[in-house]
Amino acid sequence: MTTLERLRKKAMALPEQPGVYLMKNAAGRIIYIGKAKVLKNRVSQYFGSPAGHTAKVRRMVQNVQDFDYIIVHSEFEALVLECSLIKQNKPKYNILLKDDKGYHYIKVTDADGWKMLYDVKQKTDDGAVYYGPYTAGDSVSSAVKQALDVFRLPHCAKRFPADIRPHSRPCLNYHIKLCAGVCTGCVDRETHNAAVEEAVAFVSGGRQQYVRELTRQMQEASEALAFEKAAVLRDRIRAIEKVAQRQRVVSAGEKNQDVFGVASLGGKTAVCVMNFRDGTLTGTDTTVIDRIEDPAEEYADFLGTYYADSGSFPQRILIDTVLPQAAFLEQSFSELAGRKVVLFVPKTGEPKTLLDMAEKNAAEKLARVISANDKHSAALYELKEALGLKRFPAYIEAYDISNTAGQENVCGMVVFVDGRPLKRCYRRFSIRGFQGQDDYRSLAETLERRILEYREIPEETEEGFGRKPDLILLDGGSGQVNAVQPVLDRYHFDVPLFGMVKDGSHRTRAIRHGGGEIVINDRRSLFTLVSSIQEEVHRYAIGYHHTLKKKNTLRSSLTEIPGIGPKRAALLLSRFGSLQGVRAAQADELMSVPGVTREAAQAVYLYFHPEDGGN
Repeated sequence: MTTLERLRKKAMALPEQPGVYLMKNAAGRIIYIGKAKVLKNRVSQYFGSPAGHTAKVRRMVQNVQDFDYIIVHSEFEALVLECSLIKQNKPKYNILLKDDKGYHYIKVTDADGWKMLYDVKQKTDDGAVYYGPYTAGDSVSSAVKQALDVFRLPHCAKRFPADIRPHSRPCLNYHIKLCAGVCTGCVDRETHNAAVEEAVAFVSGGRQQYVRELTRQMQEASEALAFEKAAVLRDRIRAIEKVAQRQRVVSAGEKNQDVFGVASLGGKTAVCVMNFRDGTLTGTDTTVIDRIEDPAEEYADFLGTYYADSGSFPQRILIDTVLPQAAFLEQSFSELAGRKVVLFVPKTGEPKTLLDMAEKNAAEKLARVISANDKHSAALYELKEALGLKRFPAYIEAYDISNTAGQENVCGMVVFVDGRPLKRCYRRFSIRGFQGQDDYRSLAETLERRILEYREIPEETEEGFGRKPDLILLDGGSGQVNAVQPVLDRYHFDVPLFGMVKDGSHRTRAIRHGGGEIVINDRRSLFTLVSSIQEEVHRYAIGYHHTLKKKNTLRSSLTEIPGIGPKRAALLLSRFGSLQGVRAAQADELMSVPGVTREAAQAVYLYFHPEDGGN
């Protein structure tokens, strides 16, 4: 029994209950953790047919030697347990959020009776009071800085009362009214601590809620003729509004929402989360993870991991993908938040604009990360943007025709994966459908044969004819594209098709599709990539053409000998490797070739050695 059969048998014996499963490798290490509404159904899918699996799942299954499982009462409990176990074990094939990227805290210290307010990335056992965790670091930092400005708290690293100097000169923040000047001794401990407590309430409760409370207190003070107190509250409200004016209010609809923008490039995916609170963009956070190959499952896992321990849920979460688990996630998040949380996929209007903004931020961050380490991926990202492709062009096929006045008519196909040539997947085609020179018909025939090969393969493969490319490039312009596009349309082979256009000096100049051109010679990385593809496919096609031409030339020389036709000529060249090899062979060696008679062998020998008289 194979490992796969053993694991499938074990999976089929699992209970039909919700739970969490833990996949293990040969060393017993947990490499993947997942949740299931029905354990038996979910786990058994891994060990059945791999046809529906992504490349990542196939790699994971190949490394699984055993699995454990934990039964729980509900799918919601499975989600919470899954997130907890992922944080503990950090499995290789799960989407992992780094702690310093995913969680931030508001920290309040109380040293010698003087409280201080900070934003920090880690929670330690130091006796301080922590608020959080919060998932967006920018949001926390921004909120704490606002609070320090509004309540005129120290921004510096001084410690009180040790650093109080009554006759010292205060810093600039004091003079521009962003600090009360505790270090000068003009603020007593009780007043300072009360300001810290108000700052905490301001940060944790939200700006608008706090302004409403201050407005109520100001009105009460005014009615009670406590005008001095009312003036202080008025000034504080103005300070909050002044700080808020520095931010751009971009959400006129739902006031509290998170917007998730996703971009994939090569083997990585970036997820940008934009946090809107009270209609204001309060923070963004971009996480780069292993490429999300199956959005329906992996995107849902990312959202579950992101929010499970957060404690900070908006009313609405904007995403770009309809998830099968959306109803379950909404129910789970609502239960965790204690109020209704909605997942929404916008199509038009301001929500779609916000989603596009988040996706653009994710793409730009990912491009910066990738380009710092991989110039090929950076060029492919530029190609994707220039051509307006929906998918990242990780797998590119390019085609070129070569012949001499219609003779030895061939087509070469080269493959580039992640911007690099994959030579084991190169293919050569001899044009069979007609005689003569017609590059358009030759390309159409080649692509039709390539598509038919794809349709004959029972399941998708990672490379070769069993993989549908992300992009097809032809060496040529609109004529080549217009000849091949109907073939793709006829077979519903939905792959973007473009031509690579050369200038008068036979150098790459532009990319063509339909009636327009995209100039690329002013974009260095994109120009280098497309030029290398065009040069490689031209080299490969003309190399095959020259090989056939040489063989046919040699063969035609042999067919001049009586008794030697094209078939015997081919057999002789195959046996001796070249015309020179045939010339050097003795008559008995020639006769040893299957299909070559004694008379034919003697005729060949006499042709090259007439002086021997056939001896």
